[in-house]
Order: sequence, then structure tokens, then C-alpha cells
Amino acid sequence: MMKQDQKNKTRRQIAYLSIFGITQLHLRNPWIIAWWSAAFPGLGHLLLSKNVRGFLLFGWEVFINVKAHINQGIYYSFIGEFDKAKDVLNKEWMLFYVGTYIFAIWDSYRSTVDMNNVYKLAAREDAEIQPFKISTLGINYLDKSSPFHAFLWSALIPGSGQLYLHRIITAAFTIIWWIVIIYFSKLLPAIHYSFLGQFEQAKAVLDIHWTLNIPSIYGFSVYDAYVNTVEYNKLYNWEQSKFLKSQYQYENFNMPVKNGKPRSGGMYIIATFEYNSFLELAITAIQMKGVAKERILAAPLDKRGGEIALFDTMHRSDGLSLIDLAAMLGTIFMLFGSIYGFALKWGPIWWGLIGLGFGCSLGFVIKLIITKKYSKNRSSTHKESDVVLIIECNQNELEMIKKTLWENHALGVSKLDFTHIT
Repeated sequence: MMKQDQKNKTRRQIAYLSIFGITQLHLRNPWIIAWWSAAFPGLGHLLLSKNVRGFLLFGWEVFINVKAHINQGIYYSFIGEFDKAKDVLNKEWMLFYVGTYIFAIWDSYRSTVDMNNVYKLAAREDAEIQPFKISTLGINYLDKSSPFHAFLWSALIPGSGQLYLHRIITAAFTIIWWIVIIYFSKLLPAIHYSFLGQFEQAKAVLDIHWTLNIPSIYGFSVYDAYVNTVEYNKLYNWEQSKFLKSQYQYENFNMPVKNGKPRSGGMYIIATFEYNSFLELAITAIQMKGVAKERILAAPLDKRGGEIALFDTMHRSDGLSLIDLAAMLGTIFMLFGSIYGFALKWGPIWWGLIGLGFGCSLGFVIKLIITKKYSKNRSSTHKESDVVLIIECNQNELEMIKKTLWENHALGVSKLDFTHIT
């Protein structure tokens, strides 16, 4: 009853899980969110999960940009044909565009600051979340995912990384707009001609206005999928830690050591695990084989502030700052490559890809130099322990428990045998 009353009094939640995805609060850099709004109004709000506002600003940007011919003006300005830029711009719609553009940047920055403050208050309340949802529309649940896989799928097909994470609303929005943009830009025929070496035909077939939208949408899709994978993994760790503390920290558990001395006659298995579903599967299997819940102690470990990793895996949750700069510079240089590619021999497709690769590489290099962590992280490929399990057992249960732990991917297993102590 007390727990139910406490749940009802919760004012703020860190996350909410539904059939359509996970909406989550976490700390964000306001300048990075503002930058994505500058790259394309609405994207910053989508990163904040302010979906309705993001959709409105995104649609407004597309509409006004078409009317004002902003992208054509940008193209002619960058190649130095300023008179053409002046001629192509629609002054009435361009002035209409300015206010929306500035509002999108300002509002995304302001919202990020506010949501960071809300996150700090929600973290203090430490409210529980429901990690599993099922309905006639489908199933969604918290799980560990690979940031690399999310990154790769979004890089191949923008929006598929969001589908991998079950971010249905963002995935549908990204995929639909990606199809619209590549259709009107004539991207696929241009790719065909570029790979055949027919660069002039590739330039001729591309629509400049829609082509310049591609870098922002592409960069956003990759960045959003990667960042949210890392944050969902953190959320999974947090939720599982709360579960283990509430269910497997029996106050009368017979500890191996009492009053500074080993407990006489006791036998214990100690194992270490990462946060993942195998940990709970191991505990469940051991209980089903006759080991009482009160004889199992789970101790989630607090971690020292982690070093930045070169690439996150599904088991690690650090390294966000590295992908930030790489995604932003990759988007910028992809845009430059697409613009100047119309004047260069290889065309916008190849120069756009070269710009993307150069910008991402430059972003990683800059961050590695700034953090000075590269030499440490390169050798940091081992898996880290997140939870320590202590299981009180007898001789007959010993091999069964050890086998079950190993079968469920325990990182390490050890035995403490005090049966000889009297």
C-alpha cells in the first residue's frame, strides 16, 4: 500500500514506455540540440522527443524553403554567383522564413535547458517505470541494443535505426520524409550515373533544392539512432539495478563474513555479470531448481566516472561526446561536398560522400585529441562487471549453480567454502 501511495505521489518520471517507443529524459548539451535545429528546423525538437512541435517546424521549413527558394540561394551564394542568388530568392517568403528559423533554434535551446532541470528532479524522485508493454498492436520492452548496429542501419537506410530501437513514430516520420526527399531530388538515378562514371548526367538529373536537404536528414537519422541506443542502454541498466535491489537484497541474508570472520559451515558461489537479460535468466533458473530467493543476494555496482570510449558497444554506455562532433562535421562537409560537387568533376554524389567521410573522421580526431583518451581506450575492450551475485548453497547444488551461471554468460564465477570451519 505504501509503495502504491509513493507511486501515485510521483511528480516526474525519467522515462515512459509505450507500444510506439520509449520517451526518455536524459542530460543533453543545449548547443548541440540548437545546432541540429539550425541544420534543419524541427530536428532539434525531435531529438528532445517533442514530436508534435518537431513535425510542425519540419513541415513549415519544407514549405517555406520551397516558396522562398532558400536552398537555391544557398547554392548560388556558395559558388560565388551572388546575382543569381538574389534573383532566385523570393523576398516575401524569405523574410517569412527568418522568424521561424530563429524560433526553432531558440526554442530547442531553451527546451533543452528546461528538460535538463526536469531530469535532475526526476532522477531525485527515482520513480519506477514499466519495462514491458503488450497490446493488440504489438510488444515493446526495455532491452540492450548495439549502438553500432543502430548507426550502421541508419547509415544504410535512414529511419531503419529508429525501427531497430522500436521508435515507431520517429522511424515513420524519417522514412516517409527520406522517401519524399530522394524522390524529388532524383537521388537514385544520380547515384546510378555516378557509379557508372557518367558524372555530367548525374549533375543534370539532380534537383539542387531537394539535394541540399539530404545531408541534414541523413546526419540526423544516424545521430538520433546512435544516441538513443546509448541512452536506452543506460535506462536498461538503471531499471534492472532497481529491480535487483528491491527483489534480491533480503535483509536476513546469511553473509559469508560475520563480525569480520568467515561464517562457519557456509558455502557460497560468487559471480559477476553485466546488466543484461541473461542475469535475470540465470537467477530465475537457479530459483526454479530449488534455491530459495532469500539465499540469493544481488549487489549492483556503482561505477566511477567512465572514460570516453572510441566506439560504444551494447554493453557500454559512454562515448556520447565523440559521436556529437563527428555527426555535426559529417553533415556540414557532406553539404559542402554536395554543393561544390555540381562544379567539380566527380559530381555531388561522390563529393558528398567524400565530405561525409572527411567530416566524420575530422570530428573523431578532434575529440580524441581534446580528451587525450585514445591510448587508454584502444586497449579497453574487456567487458566490465556491473552486478555481483552471492548465492548461498550446499554441496549438492554447487555444480548445478556454477553450470547455470556459465550458461548464462557470467563474466566470472568463484566458490567460497567455509564448511571446514567450526
